[in-house]
Amino acid sequence: MNSPARDAISDEVTAGPGGAMTVQVGVITGDLTVTTTDQGDGTARVGIRYTGADEGYDLEGSPVPIPPRGLRFLHRAVLHAVREGGAAETPGARTPP
Repeated sequence: MNSPARDAISDEVTAGPGGAMTVQVGVITGDLTVTTTDQGDGTARVGIRYTGADEGYDLEGSPVPIPPRGLRFLHRAVLHAVREGGAAETPGARTPP
């Protein structure tokens, strides 16, 4: 049985100083590809990988609720955060107390 196709948006970005924080390997830097995928349950998974590489990682804070302004808005916010660097995490992620 095939699962339904999910909306996904991908873009290439160069990480700012301090890179982007991943769940699996910590901070990554350089030219990266970010993919924001609607999980179909009101959340989005934010994946990140070195551009041209096969192996990908989860951006810290992913999955995250999709904001009222939608998936594309969230994706743009992620790109902005990664461009800023500073061990960027998924915008809108809930931080535990």
